[in-house]
Amino acid sequence: MITLTLLDPQNHTPLQTWSFSNESVIRIGRATDNDIVIMDDLVSRHHLQLLPINSAQNTPVWQLVNQGINGTYVNGVAVTRSQLPAQAQLQLAKGGPILRFEATIPPPTPSVSVSHPTCTHEGNPASNLFCIHCGQPLNVQKTIRNYQVLRTLGQGGMGTTYLAWDGEGKIVGFSQLLVLKQMNADMAKIAKAQELFEREANILKSLQHEGIPRYYDFFVEDGKKYLAMELIHGQDLEKHIIYKGTVTPNQAIEWMIQTCEVLEYLHSQEPPLIHRDIKPANLMVRNSNNRIVVLDFGAVKESSNLPGTRIGAEGYCAPEQERGQPLTQSDLYAIGPTLIFLLSGESPFKYYRPRGRTFRFEINSIPSITPELRQVIDKLTEPLPRDRYQTAREVIAALSNIN
Repeated sequence: MITLTLLDPQNHTPLQTWSFSNESVIRIGRATDNDIVIMDDLVSRHHLQLLPINSAQNTPVWQLVNQGINGTYVNGVAVTRSQLPAQAQLQLAKGGPILRFEATIPPPTPSVSVSHPTCTHEGNPASNLFCIHCGQPLNVQKTIRNYQVLRTLGQGGMGTTYLAWDGEGKIVGFSQLLVLKQMNADMAKIAKAQELFEREANILKSLQHEGIPRYYDFFVEDGKKYLAMELIHGQDLEKHIIYKGTVTPNQAIEWMIQTCEVLEYLHSQEPPLIHRDIKPANLMVRNSNNRIVVLDFGAVKESSNLPGTRIGAEGYCAPEQERGQPLTQSDLYAIGPTLIFLLSGESPFKYYRPRGRTFRFEINSIPSITPELRQVIDKLTEPLPRDRYQTAREVIAALSNIN
């Protein structure tokens, strides 16, 4: 029995379900002669086919064949022809409809090597993560618990982040890609670093918001600490501007309103949570809905009167945060220089100049910043917190009123 469920793009709740028992092929697309008809502009008339094939054990295995001009993604990976695990998430085009695939009586999952012991992985494009023949990962760097590390995503002072594959589906019930963050060995010797790493895990575990990556797991393996969390399919705003250029004021404003909605949620916690590292590189745009997800909670601090460590990016860090005294208004300050970057394509620090006895952002030369928006940025970046907008809701209102 094969079950396919159309999911809500926001919260992944079921919208419609189809079940198949004896079909030799399942056709999905926009045309009415498909077995599953999905009316969406991103979906091709005949977008994909699901075909049963026989494994070495004569057990039916389902194979996906993409025919859509906008592509098909299996668990976040673009495929042209791919064997499916017993449970998988299919997306018809980047940003398109999402289907949950389930085989009620599944064959051995493709991640288990005994399913295809003789597969040589030949004929795979260099960019593929998974074999188009057997569905197994092509290059597993190492295995940590039940996570297969496929690629290093980044390395920083605190830790290393990996793209990992949970082939057994232990986290959410089906195989998926995720982010696995490992604390660096030298940082593990520093008590403050350990505190920050564990704090990030604990905070993510306590939060539930579409604009924050989902927490999956935290564990210690061979003396090393790991945090597993949701992989966001998209591009951060820093890369977006570098590779694609500046955006329109309307788009920049929309993204900052979404960022403020996340900040409003953080600041409403008890005690309030201060992110302390709002900047374009930590704001990811989801491919599926063009909405902002706030990343990197390693610097998050509970609001208190006690001084903290100086954390923040040059050009985006509020004066009081530079002194180790962050407030919720410090997060709001960072919205101003982020807008400057989105609309100028240059570091906001370039525009940070003396004005009277202090330093302010001089942005009259940026043509896409209207006088109305400039007033909002000026208020966001007032040197004294009491002169700024006091809440994220006030910033949302101010940005929403710009014509």
